[in-house]
Amino acid sequence: MILPATPPQRESEHRQHLTPETLDVVAARDSDPLRVVPQHVAIIMDGNGRWAATRGLPRIAGHERGTDNIRRITYAAAELGIKYLTLWAFSTDNWRRPTDEIEGIMRILGEVIERETEELHRQGAQLRHIGSLDGLRPDLSRAVQDAIARTRQNDRLVLTLAFNYGGRQELVAAIRDLVASGVAAEDITEDRVSAHLFTRDLPDPDLIVRTSGEHRFSNFLLWQSAYAELFFTPVLWPDFGPDELQQAVLDYGRRERRFGGVATTETLLSSSRT
Repeated sequence: MILPATPPQRESEHRQHLTPETLDVVAARDSDPLRVVPQHVAIIMDGNGRWAATRGLPRIAGHERGTDNIRRITYAAAELGIKYLTLWAFSTDNWRRPTDEIEGIMRILGEVIERETEELHRQGAQLRHIGSLDGLRPDLSRAVQDAIARTRQNDRLVLTLAFNYGGRQELVAAIRDLVASGVAAEDITEDRVSAHLFTRDLPDPDLIVRTSGEHRFSNFLLWQSAYAELFFTPVLWPDFGPDELQQAVLDYGRRERRFGGVATTETLLSSSRT
């Protein structure tokens, strides 16, 4: 999960390796970042097991490769100007998997967090967690809490790991908190519900990406995704690299977010000219 810095003297050299389409996105970002680049991208990282199976490898090898890929995608997100990156690493439904696979996932994630925390901090990235720490291995829980505390003041990029997370469970927890606080039923509003979610300090996602060809949310950010743009790709997560992320951002930049409204006259005229 390293967030490498691009030294000023090497920035032009780095951009030589970007595709022409990506350079267009970066140029647009530099002139008007909110017009093209999503502020918050959330990714359902799916396909680790299938990636391993197609290569005759154990499933845990896919999880190892998928965890390594977080490094690449975090770098690409920062380069494109994305300020919030949320990655779904482990669902509450994943507890149904074989015990040895669960233990392997927790071990890998704990090792990566411990190894990369200092570099994340040095590069100005903040690590957050959404979900429950209950039931996790003590070393993983400790690593997560230590990393959160260490990087709390950073703001270059907010990297949120959704681990032991489920959207329905999050909503139930929020409702319970509201009831426990004594809020009357008629006083419950969308804002109050949002204020009790795990993501209360994060903006809602602008773009949700799911890898591996599946076309469903699978209980991910159910409340927060109300107005998110969706991007589905058949690419398995371990193979989802910077180019694929760039394509998702380009696709997002071509859309008009209406939030339940209608297209503006300016947008309609613009669309007719293209």
